Amino acid sequence: MSREAVVASRYAKAMYEIAAQEGRTLETEDELRSLVVVLNEDQLVKQFIDSPNVSEAEKWKVLAAGLEEKVSKPVLSLAKLIIERGRVEILPELLNSYIKITSDALGLANATVYTTYPLSEQEKDNVATEFGALLNKKIRVINEIDSELLGGMKVRIGDTLYDGSLAGKLKRLEKSFRRQAL
Repeated sequence: MSREAVVASRYAKAMYEIAAQEGRTLETEDELRSLVVVLNEDQLVKQFIDSPNVSEAEKWKVLAAGLEEKVSKPVLSLAKLIIERGRVEILPELLNSYIKITSDALGLANATVYTTYPLSEQEKDNVATEFGALLNKKIRVINEIDSELLGGMKVRIGDTLYDGSLAGKLKRLEKSFRRQAL
């Protein structure tokens, strides 16, 4: 495990403990996700943070003004700490560690569902119900659009991929024909 991953994991554990004490684990996860988007994916904010011409105190002053009403005090404190220490790049790994800790503690599993179109809430609920019964866990569905799929869907839960795509079904059909031919 890399040094950054270890550091991110420690921050995530501390953040989870604080969020659990406050009864805000899932809300904190959403806030961390928003923080990752703002600090790591918004190019203007990223350039501002990476600028050597702006002091850490000035960076924090500007960012705090924008974040103050949008995130809780613990997440705001975490943001300040990682900005002061110049560790903004660990935020995505921190979020992933936090999600894993929260999911394990709450008996949740995250399912990334790849489809050719956005799923409706009813379709997400159906996927969550079906896979929840299979794994005996509460499933959170994250829908990703995959333009390479011909039809059907793929569902990734942890390290397991459930391939219900048209291409996957055709491959399985081809394999069964080959076995029968032998």
